[in-house]
Amino acid sequence: MRLPTGDSLLVQIMDTAFAETAQRAGERLLCRKGCTQCCHGAFVVNPLDALRLRVGMDTLRSTEPALAAGIESRARAWVAEHQAEFPGDPQSGLLGDSKLDRERFEDFANEAACPALDPGTGRCDVYAWRPMTCRIFGPPVRMGDGEALGHCELCFTGVDWAEVASCEMTVPYDLEAELLEEIPLKSETVVAFALLG
Repeated sequence: MRLPTGDSLLVQIMDTAFAETAQRAGERLLCRKGCTQCCHGAFVVNPLDALRLRVGMDTLRSTEPALAAGIESRARAWVAEHQAEFPGDPQSGLLGDSKLDRERFEDFANEAACPALDPGTGRCDVYAWRPMTCRIFGPPVRMGDGEALGHCELCFTGVDWAEVASCEMTVPYDLEAELLEEIPLKSETVVAFALLG
């Protein structure tokens, strides 16, 4: 499968939005290489993010095979450690969508390091292809119904709410939803399974 043509626009919009937010926030936004708190704990990866990760791995396999092999090794180790408790199909890596599966996911692999994280450098080895969740974690972003404004607990400490709100990052949820409609696969997964394809 190929990424929808609009995915490059989505990534560009997100990168620009993050850069503008980081400029407004200055030192209040602590997101830097080596800060890896957000790189721990399993989270849902939608089909667009999973496909982008697979494209990234295909690129790395041809351009940097040793790096790709290291990522795959960490992903296989992650799956081996967490597969028995996986709230879905532990072979395909597709998350279950029952109420019980969703409840089980709340406590699933919450402390586990992302297999894309290089433990020696604190660098994301698939940074260019990372999921949207990773692209929005840190700065103030509207969540859910758009009422709640959340940000990383390490950022904006001791800052009043108006100052936090002035650094809000706009997320093109509508564009992402349109691109998701273009992908036949509708099931969600987690990073480790997406990296293994």
